[in-house]
Amino acid sequence: MKKFNVFTGIDVSKSTLDFCIIDAKANVLIQGKTENNSQGIKLLLNHFKKLKVSLNEVLFSFENTGVYSMPLNIFLSERKCDFAEIPALEIKKSKGITRGKSDKTDAKDIALYGLRNLDKITLSSAPQIEILQLKFLFAEREKVIEAIKTFDSTNEAEGFLPNSVFKIVSPINRKILAHLKKALKSIEEKINKIIEQNEKLKQQKALLKSIPGIGDVTALYFLLATKGFSVFKDWRKFACYSGIAPFEYSSGSSVRARTKVNHFADKKIKSLLHLVALNAIKYDNELKEYYQRKRDEGKHTLLVLNNIKCKIVSRAFAVISRESPFVNTYKFAS
Repeated sequence: MKKFNVFTGIDVSKSTLDFCIIDAKANVLIQGKTENNSQGIKLLLNHFKKLKVSLNEVLFSFENTGVYSMPLNIFLSERKCDFAEIPALEIKKSKGITRGKSDKTDAKDIALYGLRNLDKITLSSAPQIEILQLKFLFAEREKVIEAIKTFDSTNEAEGFLPNSVFKIVSPINRKILAHLKKALKSIEEKINKIIEQNEKLKQQKALLKSIPGIGDVTALYFLLATKGFSVFKDWRKFACYSGIAPFEYSSGSSVRARTKVNHFADKKIKSLLHLVALNAIKYDNELKEYYQRKRDEGKHTLLVLNNIKCKIVSRAFAVISRESPFVNTYKFAS
């Protein structure tokens, strides 16, 4: 990691950016607020001219707040500024026990995190345009699927309502469902087209699908969550991000509670991995035997499934790293 002389923490919200600029000794140089748009970010960068500080000396740190932090992400990337998107959990852990909340103190805490954890920070970059497209198409897909489930539930009323009532609603319901299913098909076609036209994403998806239990949706979400496997250096960090890697709650030399998983995790990948694990213990002989052996030893079902999820994540990162499909060596074992 290069040396930085100035650290800027930014608390991102929908409309505004609260920022705090500190030096390498944690002295506050400037603290303020600007609008969360290109003009507002330009005004923020103008402060460094007043301070006579080159942008090459500055590390910008902020939480990844999804679409709200995207203008900042893209703006800084285009100007080749160094920045790090810090997980909310990391900042919370670094603060310890605090009372109340203030955007000003949040911005300062983020700046201090950047200063004190420089050795742990991985610099970020704007996701490629295809990843952004896929991310928002996937989000729309999720909404449409939920809508289909909602409107499909209307059919459950048939047989319980008088026919004169149900037949008024039924034609409207069928028309809406047909429209939603057509929209879903269109979204999925666009998703597939984007991946097919990008050789790297196409290859990565194929490699992921070579792992027993991983299908189209899980492979796609792996690509989105890792930004095409560009933001996680190893599978253990991704396992933590996914909420499947347990960690200890401790104070000093005393462990205060049993190990727990991260409840600030990406719940979508966690739920997908759960489905993959359930599928794997049915059709993957190695994981099926592992599951049965651990259950026979008296291990809790969820603990064993969690270990299997970790094995699946490990496999995913291995095939991407090797750039070769998964090979089940278990069947060759004596």
